[in-house]
Amino acid sequence: MATADLTTSRLEELLGDDAGLLTYQSQTFPADNLHLPGPDFVDRVYSISDRNPQVLRNLQTLFGSGRLANTGYVSILPVDQGIEHSGAASFAPNPIYFDPENLCELAIEGGCNAFASTLGILGSVSRKYAHKIPFIVKLNHNQLMTYPNTFDQVEFASVQRAWELGAAGVGATIYFGSPESNRQIVEIAKAFEEAHRLGMFTVLWCYLRNSGFKVDGVDYHTAADLTAQANHLGVTIEADIIKQKLPENNGGYNALNGFGKTHKLVYEKLTTDNPIDLTRWQVINCYLGRSPLINSGGASSGATDLAEAVKTAVINKRAGGAGLISGRKAFQRPMDEGVALLHAIQDVYLSDEVTVA
Repeated sequence: MATADLTTSRLEELLGDDAGLLTYQSQTFPADNLHLPGPDFVDRVYSISDRNPQVLRNLQTLFGSGRLANTGYVSILPVDQGIEHSGAASFAPNPIYFDPENLCELAIEGGCNAFASTLGILGSVSRKYAHKIPFIVKLNHNQLMTYPNTFDQVEFASVQRAWELGAAGVGATIYFGSPESNRQIVEIAKAFEEAHRLGMFTVLWCYLRNSGFKVDGVDYHTAADLTAQANHLGVTIEADIIKQKLPENNGGYNALNGFGKTHKLVYEKLTTDNPIDLTRWQVINCYLGRSPLINSGGASSGATDLAEAVKTAVINKRAGGAGLISGRKAFQRPMDEGVALLHAIQDVYLSDEVTVA
């Protein structure tokens, strides 16, 4: 197993004023009651589910790959931004990544457990790489060529094609809260059922999308209470892994007058303002971690990317999460720097000093 190269002193330096995240002790919900990541996670958690042996094999391959192999944690490189944001917006900072082979090399050199991307990217290099690193085919995307821009996840690929090119898993996004969410839930529930039948695991991007989620200048698209419920809907359609944005605030249910249902204990006992506690509420809503939570690495900010990525990894791990899925921070820079950033994220999960709060 790989060892962490990131020292505690360097970690504290990167966290700066947020170094207290390393010692924070959560008092909301006991970590002992969570299904925490570990080398035996597939045997301990997934194996008692209705997943067939082929799904279990592919999940074990996922958890047994890369620098985090056999730790129970995952580091995934996602690249679907060429559709979601446009090829220019995504790859102009480093045009070599218009070539899918360079993206595969980044994922492998970066020590990732898996590479998640479009049918086109993965299909173009599958015979060379599908057996070298687990592939996750993203089935749907939000294309931004409609004018004015519309926001809707539409199917670009079939589960059958993902299986044929040798993918270990499939991924999809649902825009919970959007007018199209009912259709997306039905589509992806059926796709995940088919993926499991064929032996592939499933990853769901549980994102919120509704202009009404912005109230009095506050954006609740990353509110802990709303994103947690999106997670809970995601595990309901048997997503094996949940991808969610790191929570940035809370109280979305209370701010949206007459929207949905919540409980006062969510705010009085089960969460605080600390990002670790807010993220733990996301984990709790993933069946207490039976479907592991991986958080998004976020957009590239430039010079602060490394510090931001490490901070996100610390919060996720200490909350009880299972890893990070970080793309733009890695591929919008020279490959050696992208590799170093991915390794720094993985070092947080390899570090014995960073424990579950």
